[in-house]
Amino acid sequence: MDLLELTAVVLALLYVVLAIKEHRSCWLAGGMSAGIYAVVFWRVDLLMEAALQLFYIAMSVYGWRSWGADNSAAALPIQRWPWRNHVAALSFVVLGAWLVGGLLSSYTSAAMPFMDTGTTLAALVTTWMVARKVLANWLYWIAIDAVSIYLYLNRGLDLTAALFGAYIVLAAAGYWQWQTHFAHQQVNSGA
Repeated sequence: MDLLELTAVVLALLYVVLAIKEHRSCWLAGGMSAGIYAVVFWRVDLLMEAALQLFYIAMSVYGWRSWGADNSAAALPIQRWPWRNHVAALSFVVLGAWLVGGLLSSYTSAAMPFMDTGTTLAALVTTWMVARKVLANWLYWIAIDAVSIYLYLNRGLDLTAALFGAYIVLAAAGYWQWQTHFAHQQVNSGA
């Protein structure tokens, strides 16, 4: 077992658990995990996944700031997206995976370039959704995590594949908890 991968997994789990609880410190754990995972993914030729970690580090700073200094769940309320935002997000992922995946396939040694790019672009969108507290982010993560399990097993990252299996369960729990909190917000705001 690779110590770097294990450390990244532990920090990544901590990130998700703290995000479910809407605790601002999730962004610290997420940023540290991303820094370690950048190295892990680079080692196994998942170039887009490695690049994604740099985005995660930047989003950790953004999430830390947007969730507010007082760390109260009310600092940034949970929101829902209109359907057109979902259509735009999914269109971006599909088109981007086709374009960038094609380039990676032709010009690099990237492993599984279309799947790697698709999960990476979907994760970009979904991480931004987490930082903005969009409720549906948890549903997006379930889909991304399911595809990622195959990707990581294919590259011999068994521990990371197991992490993403746990992520599916945690994402379902996160959706339930945020949905409950969202419903309370609506009652309290009179919506």
